[in-house]
Amino acid sequence: MQQLTDRLFDFIGSSPTAFHGVRSAGKRLEAAGYTRLAEASAWELKKGGKYYTTRNNSSLIAFRLPEEMPAGFMLAATHCDSPTFKIKENAQYADAHYTKLSTEGYGGMIMSTWMDRPLSIAGRVIVSAGTGFETRLVDFGEPCVMIPNLAIHMNRSANDGQKYNPAVDMVPVYSLNEGLSVHERAAELAGVPADRILASDLFLYNTDRGIRWGDYISAPRLDNLECTFACLEGFLAASASASVPVFAVFDNEEVGSLTRQGADSTFLADVMDRIAEQYGADAEKKHQLYAASTMLSCDNAHAVHPNHGDIRDVNHSVYMNEGIVVKYNATQRYATDGISAALFRLVCEEAGVPFQRYANRPDMRGGGTLGNISEAHVSVNTADIGLPQLAMHSAFETAGLKDTEYLIKATGVFFSKAVHTHADGSCELV
Repeated sequence: MQQLTDRLFDFIGSSPTAFHGVRSAGKRLEAAGYTRLAEASAWELKKGGKYYTTRNNSSLIAFRLPEEMPAGFMLAATHCDSPTFKIKENAQYADAHYTKLSTEGYGGMIMSTWMDRPLSIAGRVIVSAGTGFETRLVDFGEPCVMIPNLAIHMNRSANDGQKYNPAVDMVPVYSLNEGLSVHERAAELAGVPADRILASDLFLYNTDRGIRWGDYISAPRLDNLECTFACLEGFLAASASASVPVFAVFDNEEVGSLTRQGADSTFLADVMDRIAEQYGADAEKKHQLYAASTMLSCDNAHAVHPNHGDIRDVNHSVYMNEGIVVKYNATQRYATDGISAALFRLVCEEAGVPFQRYANRPDMRGGGTLGNISEAHVSVNTADIGLPQLAMHSAFETAGLKDTEYLIKATGVFFSKAVHTHADGSCELV
């Protein structure tokens, strides 16, 4: 268990941004024999081959091909972006005493958790190359940013319910030992002169490494790198089947997914179409393949809070270390229905892992996730699942020690299966 937890923390540590998360996943895939494909190039796929492709260097889709015409697709989708602060293009400014950064919130973070904490900077820079440009990832690595709180002596109401103004209270202070500006340090890490940087996408991130404490783990970006790590592990461990197993990682879930690399794009549908066409599938056969496909939308879930047990639905309360969470919502903010829930229950039973059922309290609105967004582009049976955690969207989150392994085992079984549809509402997992 400790070795697995260390690998999870290594993955999180190597993934300070979505760009780095995709690079980390790509390295794991290549080490396992997967070939990277460029979307803009012709694909010549071999039966039995293992491949992956990326879009925007922040979303990734990996797949394996069976020797014969596939029975369908077995898909698991996650996201690798997390709430943070994006550094603006003209970010750095100074007064006589402090150097500060102009930032903008990305996603719905718990702002107070970002204060008085060592932070660093990571992302990508676009550098000129001949008559064009290329992308290089950068990670400052060391703490160089702090968002300082105002002392209680100067804000006596700080413990009475604080509202934070991002333009005033959340402005980061920047300092680097070498005295380099953000732009200069990014250029140094990219290995180019500063004047070769054309543009950038840089973010703040929490540099803390994850910790295990008893039966729990705490780390930055557990939402949703924990699910991403577990699904990747399950994908790599799965045995061959008659289906096409597909592991998808999307960017921009935390801001609505409405980007060319988000779940609300054609990325997944494009890849599935290209795979089907490699088998000579015409439009009719594609419809059959997609109708025999199933998706797990994997995004972490809210465990019952130990100090706020009233904020829950009594009969749909979930707890850390007690199994994978299946999410339900009558208004379809979660995509799970009876069919997809039944299929996933069969998966869990075969994997020998526990599962739990989650629903929001009926007078409280919950968040959405990837499932129903992806379904709008690829209509397949979808179950929204996740791992239970506390303090979602905090700069440092908490989850159960055992649950990562549960999801690895379940997705390992899932990716090894195919769905045979006998009639609408009647199918078999084989």
